Amino acid sequence: MNRFELFIRERRYLLNVSEHTVSWYTCALKWLPSESPTQDQLKDVVMRMREKGLKETGCNAAIRAINAYLHWSTGAERKCGAGCIHPRIRPLKEPQVILPTFTDEQVKRLIAWKPGAKHFYERRLHLLVLVLFDLGCRISEALTLRVSDINLDDLLATLNGKGRKQRIVPFSFVLRKALHRFIADFNLKADAFVFATTDGVQMSRVVAMREVKALCEQLGFAAPRRTLHSFRHLFAINYLRRGGSLFHLQKTLGHSSLEMTRRYANLVTADLQAVYERVSLLSK
Repeated sequence: MNRFELFIRERRYLLNVSEHTVSWYTCALKWLPSESPTQDQLKDVVMRMREKGLKETGCNAAIRAINAYLHWSTGAERKCGAGCIHPRIRPLKEPQVILPTFTDEQVKRLIAWKPGAKHFYERRLHLLVLVLFDLGCRISEALTLRVSDINLDDLLATLNGKGRKQRIVPFSFVLRKALHRFIADFNLKADAFVFATTDGVQMSRVVAMREVKALCEQLGFAAPRRTLHSFRHLFAINYLRRGGSLFHLQKTLGHSSLEMTRRYANLVTADLQAVYERVSLLSK
């Protein structure tokens, strides 16, 4: 067993990482030319990534996994930090781009859309839109939601996040009514996926993307780039606009660090203009 395999084996069985994380490590370590690369070889790794067309975010995802392996190779028990002298790759500077999202008018159209009362797939799509708007969850968390994960009495939902980490988030009374009607009308059992086919098979991300984009076109507008993630981004912006704290937003979104949550805190120009009018020395 080589060191790459041993590293992944330990992560899987000692740290209990998910299969998705195992796949991430496996793909990232394929970039390394050897089990003990030099600093010059690590520089070449990054250049090869860029030559293959990887963007800064894609490179950094692989770099995080590679650095984790390089630190593990030293046998150190503590976290990697300033005192570490092993070879490592410095993360690339990522461009700070404000993600386009739904406008207020588009949100109103999506929420107000009335699917056919007996049309299962339309009802499912509308409920998915409401869940993404109201919970701020990842699309993977929405699609793995089961009826038993929903507490209609206390208005709480249990989400299965990254790294097999569960968290409980509140939802609105409006969403409660929509969930209750959907579950009752289609007689969903406790262990059933909320978003599934009529045969109970979990709805796929591809289907969710296609249906949401088609609904946007039907309602007269183009879906924003990174459509499914735009729901989560809009949730975060709206949460902060209405006075929510970054700390509580971090817990709601399921981020392991506050720094990840700060990325969602880029308010739109209109917010900055409103503040500036109050603080400018030239404003009366």
